[in-house]
Amino acid sequence: MANKKHQGHDEHVDESWLIPYADMLTLLLALFVILFAVSQVDAQKYDQLRNVLADTMGGTGVLEYHAPIQEMDTVNDELKKEDKDSDGSAQLWYDLEVLKEELDRYIDDENLSERLSTEITREGLLVTINDQILFDSGDANMKKEARKMVVKLADILASDPPKRIQISGHTDNRPIYNSQFRSNWELSSVRALNVMNIFLENEDVIPKQLSIAGYGEYQPIASNDTAEGRERNRRVEVLILPRIETITSVEE
Repeated sequence: MANKKHQGHDEHVDESWLIPYADMLTLLLALFVILFAVSQVDAQKYDQLRNVLADTMGGTGVLEYHAPIQEMDTVNDELKKEDKDSDGSAQLWYDLEVLKEELDRYIDDENLSERLSTEITREGLLVTINDQILFDSGDANMKKEARKMVVKLADILASDPPKRIQISGHTDNRPIYNSQFRSNWELSSVRALNVMNIFLENEDVIPKQLSIAGYGEYQPIASNDTAEGRERNRRVEVLILPRIETITSVEE
């Protein structure tokens, strides 16, 4: 029997997969348009875009977040302005700069640059006092000639409104051997306390604004392997903090 040739049409290729593929491409295109638009438009254009996309895609879920889109620099500027206006932190840091200038003038006038230094740090205004001008080795009793300097320091740092002041003592890493102190921690703490007591003699200094700490040898600023480094580590630090806190006297 002779073979018959198949004369029918070729089978139709199933192209139903093109529909979801096209939908996916459309959604991707819409996403890129949204991302581009969000980075460029202002609040009014953003709302218009949201409405158009909602109508086109048949729903209200597109770009439902209604907060206005702004350039990042503008947002940062407004946040900084809000921060300054709300808590006055900029004024506090400015006050510390003015305070530093007054201290630096006193240091220059009294030729104390080798014993007393000031620095604006991330925490606040830091005043560093080399302990050789304050105390004898292994002793926490302040030298008579140093007392006048600490009194003057308290006069300068007394402010209205009062600022928080932290006084901390530091030593080198050489062990202490005497009957008064069992460790460098004790020595540094008592030294900080004695400096604070002179501050408290100033009527304009409120006790609640003061705090003390003794760190012993555990926060060095130089190597303890040399005499110069150990001398730098033996110090008292007075940190004036740019905090916004209402400080009232105990009597109030």
